[in-house]
Parts: sequence; structure tokens; C-alpha cells
Amino acid sequence: MKWTYDWLTDYLKTDLSPDEIADKLTRTGLEVDDVAAPISPIAARIVECTPMDGSDHLHILMVDDGTKKLRQVVCGAPNARVGLVSALALPGCVIDGHEIKSGKLRGVISNGMMCSARELGIGDDHSGIIELDENTEIGAPVLNTEIIFDAGITPNRPDYLSVRGIARDLAACGVGEYITPHDDTLAPVKSSRVVNIKTDKCPVYQFCEIHGIKIAPSNDVVKSRLGAIGINPKNAPVDTTNYICYDMGQPMHCFDADEIHGDITVRMAQNGEKFTDLFGNEHTLCDTDMVIADDMGALALAGVIGGARGMTNDETKNIILESAYFNPVSVRKTSKRLGISTDSSYRYERGIDPTITGIALSAASKMITDACGGKIVGTGIGGKLPVENRQIKYSPDLFMKKTGIEMNAETQREILNNLGFTVLETGKEWIITPRPARVDIEIPENIVSELIRIYGYDNIANSAVHKASDSAPHRDYYIEIKRELAARGLNEVKSFGFGNSKTESVLSDAPITKIANPIVANMDTARNGLLGNMLEFVAENEKRGYPDLNLFELGTVFDGDMPNQQHTQICVVRTGNTAPRHWTHRNRARDIYDVKADIIALMHGQKFTVCTENPPYWAHPFRYGAIYQGKKKIAEFGELSPIVAHALKIKTRVNVAIVDNVENLPHTRRVHEPELSEFQPITRDFAFIVDTDMPAERLTGVATASDARITDAVVFDAFTLPDGKKSIAFTITITPMEKMSDSDLQNLQTNVIANVEKKCNAQIRDK
Repeated sequence: MKWTYDWLTDYLKTDLSPDEIADKLTRTGLEVDDVAAPISPIAARIVECTPMDGSDHLHILMVDDGTKKLRQVVCGAPNARVGLVSALALPGCVIDGHEIKSGKLRGVISNGMMCSARELGIGDDHSGIIELDENTEIGAPVLNTEIIFDAGITPNRPDYLSVRGIARDLAACGVGEYITPHDDTLAPVKSSRVVNIKTDKCPVYQFCEIHGIKIAPSNDVVKSRLGAIGINPKNAPVDTTNYICYDMGQPMHCFDADEIHGDITVRMAQNGEKFTDLFGNEHTLCDTDMVIADDMGALALAGVIGGARGMTNDETKNIILESAYFNPVSVRKTSKRLGISTDSSYRYERGIDPTITGIALSAASKMITDACGGKIVGTGIGGKLPVENRQIKYSPDLFMKKTGIEMNAETQREILNNLGFTVLETGKEWIITPRPARVDIEIPENIVSELIRIYGYDNIANSAVHKASDSAPHRDYYIEIKRELAARGLNEVKSFGFGNSKTESVLSDAPITKIANPIVANMDTARNGLLGNMLEFVAENEKRGYPDLNLFELGTVFDGDMPNQQHTQICVVRTGNTAPRHWTHRNRARDIYDVKADIIALMHGQKFTVCTENPPYWAHPFRYGAIYQGKKKIAEFGELSPIVAHALKIKTRVNVAIVDNVENLPHTRRVHEPELSEFQPITRDFAFIVDTDMPAERLTGVATASDARITDAVVFDAFTLPDGKKSIAFTITITPMEKMSDSDLQNLQTNVIANVEKKCNAQIRDK
């Protein structure tokens, strides 16, 4: 995005220098790449004009540039002659995107370039060098060398694609006072044409028909500003649409009214429909492309580019001005599919202010009639202007909670008002309506972001509140989880937020959110889980000879393509052996109990149960478990299904644990840690006969719950009996807090046996 300093001052009253403005913009979110006043070509008089030997068109000129020393320039213009005053671009000038340098042309030194009107960006004539008035001051700049800002625009700030939007943001930052423009709309004039909108991707389409114009140049201000930002002025109708696009952020188009047959129709194209753009390129359209059409066919690709039929020229007498709002996704699809990027599509893709079509139409029609004459013979509108109905519920307390910075409610309200937001107070809660151009503001966190941006990032270090307690406003629970997992020997993985649709369909039946334009062909979804990317890493490491892995990732996964359809997940993967082979110790293959232990560590001592039913797609049907608290599933663990492993070309045994929603985990460690006992722990062994499908963990869980003094239970033996039953033996650890008699101990053992027999359909094994 480029604009000039004088253009900015149309909407901003300020005493700051251009460099200070650029610094302020960069500090508040708009990165200004450059602030410069381009070197202007100067007026120079041709003193000598000699034909170059061996050339039928080149001349060697000696020109007076006002330095009292003649300068030699090689020129091929047919109108070069002695006495002519023209424009000389000195070395260092940038003409048509190229820097002029001294050099040899056919062995002759040329210290500059004589310029045509088109090369100067002030006209279309390229038949020869420009002819200036003979009384023009020699050595004076030919062009207005306004200071030009050049900034990179992030996709989330489409309001910065207009000079008005930049000025309002600067005013909100305290740079100056915003000058509210005197906007108006056209009075309705009955037209012989109507607008038919046959798609929901165009909420509103307005037009204005002007007859009896005489194509003429734009005024000097418009030509100067457009030329400064790299747009060659052509004529008032075309320049006006370009000017409004940069000034207000509203793309517009100008048709030759005599080439439009019948009414105007906004519709989706037909598959195979042909369209020729204004550069003469033919395109084959499909039913996802939106077009502006008349009775004879497509006139323009809506929001992208105009067509050859209906374009204005020097003979145009009657015009139709278009001002509309088009769906950003529709414009983006057409622009990307056809490889056409214009100033118009660039703005529509990011989202424009949907409420200014009428204001832009009024301003453009006045600019054209002022320059070209003519009369408005008709206006029309299809659809209706969208109403700004975004209402964001916000509490001033949220700012402190999210940032750790104190900002009183009055200051917050003042900043929001300066940004053009409407604030309605309803008790402690505010209802905030952003101005229509801020299409990026949707949730309370966006409001916090705006406040901290305007408040100033430089002020954070001095204002932030730092507390070590659990009540600190910016305490990051996720960091604590990562530290715990890292302490267990796991290495953190960071992957892109994308997934592979083929892999995701194999791993689960969760909804798949496809991406229209993936950055890589095999990363075509917004990932619905972390396991897919994890398994890709396992496969790649295994191929390179690294099968022993201990990995975890904590990240966002997506449930759909709408805001807030996402949650945070943890995935743990352990593969291969516990350690490399070595003569000092024996290693073992990792199993599902390793990843189960990782999840249990995150439970912080809280009680849980394990269920082995209904394993998911990715899990081995007989090596799987899910951890529950009551009816709420906390996590699941298991070995990767051999079918999935084969599909992903993984040979190593992969053990997986997944916490699908991190919010289900306990957010605090156990508050009441057990007191240290002065008595020695007591152990007792039990053996029970149970059905073969009874998990051992069920027995140990019931045994532990039988008495508060039982602090641990560990299985030490299990085997299958001939009658189809199985034996499970375990040890319990009793930590008495006071003296226990033999009868107390016997009662405890009796309770354990009774509970296990009743709740697990078990029988105590007496030998």
C-alpha cells in the first residue's frame, strides 16, 4: 500500500514529520517499509542535437540542465531538436520502475534520459519526449516530489488499504486529529436500467449512469498522487476509480454505457462460459466465478477485472459507474484460479467496508463530472446496504486478565471511541460495535488486541503485573504441562496446523476441514488431531534409522471452519526400545504402560478408572485403554493398530496417548498432600480368581478405594487357569497415621476382600 504525505493530510491534522508518522505506524502494527521523496526529472533545454553515426534514429544531445555545464545524453525520440525544453531524468531517478544510470550506448556516454509523458506517468503519449513550455525554469523539477509512504499490509487489517483508514488509526494513536470527511450519497434518479442480483454473494450493487461526458485528464492533484504511487494517469473516469480505491478502500469500475445492452445482472458464470478481459486475455469460466453481465453476456469478473467489451476509451460519451460489495471468498477463488491479481481483488479478498458503496459512488460521479462534464441520467441499486450488526460482549476486566496490564475503563472507552467503535454500557458488561471497515474485529480478544496496540507495546514492560502465585493473570497452564512431560524424558514436537486428509480419514471419523489453497499438496486440511503429523515424524525417523522416539505435542486442532471451532490436544508417542543395547544393562521394548504412565502423571494423584471398550480407529483392538473420571473421558492410550502402521509404512511398534481436550485435565496439583507418617508402611498380598476379561486395574482400583490408609496397589502376578478363569495377585501398601492393632489390620483386609469380591465378581484365592 502506497500513499503520499499530502494525501494523508486530507484526513489527518498533525504536526509530526513523515518519519515520525512512519515510526508510529510501525509501532502500532503497520510496518512501513519506506518513506522517501523520489528524485524528480528536471527541465532541460537541448543545445546541440547531432545524429549518431551508424544509427537511423539515435541522436547525441548536449543539454543545459541549469548547472552551467552541458550534459551529454543519447536520445532516440523523433522530436528531439535544438531549443526544445523537455524532461531530463538524471542518474538516480526511477522511471517506470527502473533506476537511471550513466552508461554507454553504442560506445557513446549517456548521462541521463530524456522522458516522454508516459514515462513520467502524466499521460499516455510515448511518440516522443515531452515538450515543455519554453519559459519553463531550467533545472526545476518537472514533477511534484511528494513524500511517499510504502507499507506492507497484513491480511487481518484490510482497513489499512485506504488512506482514510490509515488516518483514523493514526488519530486513535494520538498522532493528530482525524478530519471527518463530508460524505454524501446521490439523490435517486429514475433509470431505464435495473439491477438483477441472482446470487447471495453480492448483497448490494449500485450504479450511476452519466451521459454527455467529454473524456478529459484528471485534475493535477489526482494525477500527481496516482503518479507518485506508481499508477499512470489515463483520463478522469479511469483515474477516479483508481483514486477512490486507494482513498476509501472501495473498488469501482467504469463501463461504456453504449456497450451495455439491457439491464445489469449479477450472477454466477456458466461452466465453459468465455470471457475476454480488458487486456485481451480470454478465460474459460466455471460456476464458482461471479460475473457482471448484460443481455449479451459477461461484462466483468465481479471484483477482479473488467472486460474488453464495455471498457471506456477516448471516444466514450456515456458511462456507467459501478460500486458494489462482493463476497471475499468468491473473489479470492476466482482470482487464484485464473491467476489474476488486481488492486480490486486484493481489497475484496480481505474484506472491505460493506456500507460505503453509495458514498463512493457519489464522490466518484462528482469527480468525473467536474473534469468531463456530463449529467447523471439514472441511478440504481440491487439488494440493500448491509447493516452493521456485530455486537461483541466485552468486560473491561478482561484486559487485565489477558495482558497483566492495568488500564482503567475510562481509558479503554476513549481508545475504542477514537477507533470509531460504538460502546454501549450495560452494567459491568459493554456491548461494542466496531466500525464497518474493521471486518477483523469479531471476539472480545480482538478488542483487547486493539487496546494494547493503541496503548503502546513499549509501555508493557513498565506496566505489566508479575506475580508468582496461582492467581497471576497470565499464568500459562500449558507451559506447566510441557515441563512435566519434558521431565519424563519426552521431546516436544512443533508441527504446522495442517493435516493430510488421507491420513486423517484412516485415524478417526472426526470431521475433516479441507483447505481451498493448501501450501503443500499433502497438507490439505486444518488438522483435526495431532496424531497424523506425529506418525509422519515416526515414519520419517524410522526410515533414517532412528526408531527409538519419545515425543509429545501440545497444540490446537480444528473441529470446523468457523471461529472458535477448535480445541487444544496433547499427543504422546513412544516407539522402539527404552535404551540402546549395552553390556551394562538390558533394555526392553516400550509398551502402552509407558504412555499410560505419562498421562497418569498429569492427573496429579486424582482418582480415575480405566475402560478398554470401543477402541478408536487408530488403536490396536486388544491393547487400548481410556482413562475416565466418572463419565468424563480424560485421555486414551494404546498401541497403534497394525493396519494403520502398515498404511503409513511404519514397522516399529508405536505406543500412543492422547488427551483430546487439555481442559479436562486437573488444572492444579493435589492441594492436600498426605502428611508424613511416623509409622512404618505395612504391605499385604492378595490373590483373586476373576473372569478372563476382568482388567487387573479394576481390582487394584477397588482395593485402593476400600480404605483411605491404602496408598498404593501393585500387581505382581497373573496367569490363566484351566477352567477359563485367571488369577491376579497384587500387593497393597498401608500407611497408618496412628497405631493399628491386629484387629484393625484384619478389618481392613476383610474390607478389601469384600469390596473386590462384590464389585469385581471375584473370589479370594486361598492357596
